[in-house]
Amino acid sequence: MLILGASGFLGGTLYKELHRYYDTYGTYHTGKIYSDNQHFIHFDVTQNSIYEVLNQVRPTVVISALRGDFEGQVEAHEDLCDFALRTGIFVIYLSSANVFDAFTNYPSYEFDKTLSDSKYGKLKIRCENYFLNFLPETQYAIIRLPMVFGANSPRVREIKNALLLHAQIEVFPHLIMNTTTDKKLGQQIHYIINRKLSGIFHLGSNDLIHHQEFIQEIVRKINLNIKPQYKMVYTSNFDRYLAVLPKDNKLPQHLAITNEEVLAESQVF
Repeated sequence: MLILGASGFLGGTLYKELHRYYDTYGTYHTGKIYSDNQHFIHFDVTQNSIYEVLNQVRPTVVISALRGDFEGQVEAHEDLCDFALRTGIFVIYLSSANVFDAFTNYPSYEFDKTLSDSKYGKLKIRCENYFLNFLPETQYAIIRLPMVFGANSPRVREIKNALLLHAQIEVFPHLIMNTTTDKKLGQQIHYIINRKLSGIFHLGSNDLIHHQEFIQEIVRKINLNIKPQYKMVYTSNFDRYLAVLPKDNKLPQHLAITNEEVLAESQVF
């Protein structure tokens, strides 16, 4: 198994979840702690060819949690799709709720049309389309994620740092969303691999919450006894949705999560 972007937040969680059960390799961009680990391979999307890593590892499953230069990501996923088509490997691509950010009136389900106004959402759509258009459905799992929190997650750390620096914390009062944690994602991906599932999966909490309410609950949980300063960001005069809910590809109930559980797991140490 090969995890592209294994040194990042989500990629690192997936590596920890899977390496005890599979012969797992990962790529990293920066970080000396990985350079002496024979299961980690340096990869830079702007300078290296993904074919070199794929030919070195010869994986049967590739999980892409790549970040970095957008055009580099596009080229890497185009080449990954070509490699998968020729070799028959299985690809898991971590996508985003932002593939639907041009639609604001309702939550999005697996087979809804994608359309994005943001550069990030358009990137995710381009990469998704390589797998959707060129690979058999049995060869890919596209994982669309909402905002990801969890213990010591970058989003929670950013909020804590803003509190300590007495900086403003952005909240979107009209944004309705769902959430998840890195730990729950690891369990869900593990299940998908074990059960040989394929297709499109929406792996967010099964309930919705306003962004402002959720962030305020995170601040209360951090509990630094510092009065928060909020910056209200209004992108619409009405409530808008950025949420991915499952309808056709539901995982078992023990793999579901609620926003309350996400809050409970989002601690800072």
